[in-house]
Amino acid sequence: MTIYQLKIKLLSDTTFGRGDGVAGLIDQEVEHNSSGFPYLRGRTLKGLLSEECDNLIAVLRPEIRHDWENIACILFGTPGSVQGTIASMHVGDACLPEDLREAVAFQIKKKTLPQLTKTEVLDSLTTIRRQTAINAETGVADKGSLRSFRVVIRELEFKADLVFETEPSQEILSVLAVGTLALRRIGSGRNRGRGYVRCTLHDDSGTEITQRYMSLFGKVQEKSK
Repeated sequence: MTIYQLKIKLLSDTTFGRGDGVAGLIDQEVEHNSSGFPYLRGRTLKGLLSEECDNLIAVLRPEIRHDWENIACILFGTPGSVQGTIASMHVGDACLPEDLREAVAFQIKKKTLPQLTKTEVLDSLTTIRRQTAINAETGVADKGSLRSFRVVIRELEFKADLVFETEPSQEILSVLAVGTLALRRIGSGRNRGRGYVRCTLHDDSGTEITQRYMSLFGKVQEKSK
């Protein structure tokens, strides 16, 4: 088993939306665990990476596009995958550093005072934003359009494990690297200014390898003709 890591640094406030809100507080809550730590689901992250890779492969020359589509299918799997077409990569949840999460979880569980609460942890890592729709003709807010949503504050860094049962080929890693670089927006509201991120790919020793394998992408294409 080989484990790589995808690191995601938030360059703007981001909402890892979970599709619901909190009555009387906010219309859209962020995904968070039992200790109040926000996170991005691995399945969602895998879908975002796959989408970026598909977009890149779609603009390749027709004579090599099919080869790269096959490589992407090996990496991400195919819809309705069965044995033999299942993804070679498992994507874990993108979380804040493990040592921080463990230390805070201990503080929450301890019986002595002062005792941290899940709400305090969540509030320390997020804030609430509000927006409203403006009527183009009158220039004033539309009645009833005010919405509130929680965002994870910028500059935080999340890490997700990328697990391979066998060592991936250079072609697979090159696709993963360019998809990682192309992933610039995540979460709810990514088309409205939120969720701007910088992603990097790292090996099991923590060394960044994004540029190393990204640079192979074009060279490998030429060999696959």
